Amino acid sequence: MNPRDQFFSNVQKFLEYKKEEGFQTLELSVETRMLLQPDRKAAPAPQRPAPARAAKPRLAFSVSESKQGGGAAVAGQTLEEIAAQVAVCTACPLCKTRKKTVPGEGHPNGPDILFIGEGPGADEDEQGRPFVGAAGKLLDKMIAAMGYKREEVFIANVVKCRPPGNRVPLPEEMAACIPYLKAQIALIRPKIIVALGKTAVEGLLNKPVTITRFRGTWCTYEGIALLPTYHPAYLLRSPGRKGEAWSDLKAVLAKLDKVPPGKK
Repeated sequence: MNPRDQFFSNVQKFLEYKKEEGFQTLELSVETRMLLQPDRKAAPAPQRPAPARAAKPRLAFSVSESKQGGGAAVAGQTLEEIAAQVAVCTACPLCKTRKKTVPGEGHPNGPDILFIGEGPGADEDEQGRPFVGAAGKLLDKMIAAMGYKREEVFIANVVKCRPPGNRVPLPEEMAACIPYLKAQIALIRPKIIVALGKTAVEGLLNKPVTITRFRGTWCTYEGIALLPTYHPAYLLRSPGRKGEAWSDLKAVLAKLDKVPPGKK
């Protein structure tokens, strides 16, 4: 897929995501509207003189094509080298607002489970560690309920830098960052991936999903069993869904031929 087609695919996924959240309109900058014009191959678009930059209207969202095209080129050969590359990454604009990058942590060699979330929040941005805020405390409880310790699994995110205001990562931000996660998965080789929330699922499977309908549906990623479930942050807002999430986690244990502690 060429960069332009990939861009439009990313925009479509982003708009579908926002539609599910109830948004009906999306304001675009002049630059973005120019990007969306049909590709006229007969002649290149004339170059306009650069006028003094006028104040942009206040945007609900800003959509722009990633300069990195296929994403960051991962040079690291180990998890430590990947983390070092992430620490100095400038593949997307999130590098301008981050305090610390959050590459992920946990058991590095064939853990039973790899948990993948959306992106760092404020606490993670301060500490450089994944899932250490309120959602992280709930994830720790979920991990313990499955009979594991945090250090026995691996925890990562689709993007390694905090999106401003904890907003959902934009498609081009995800596209720029996902090569790091893919490289980590190839090194870690977990037995099962648990994708926490819609963004994690879409980042891995590259297709739009509705998490309330897709959770609990077994998939595969690069030959690894993958199960989507709710993000802990969503469960904090919607505690009535915790039972569904626990059913998903029990399905993970069953696939590993295990049962929750105390149920033996």
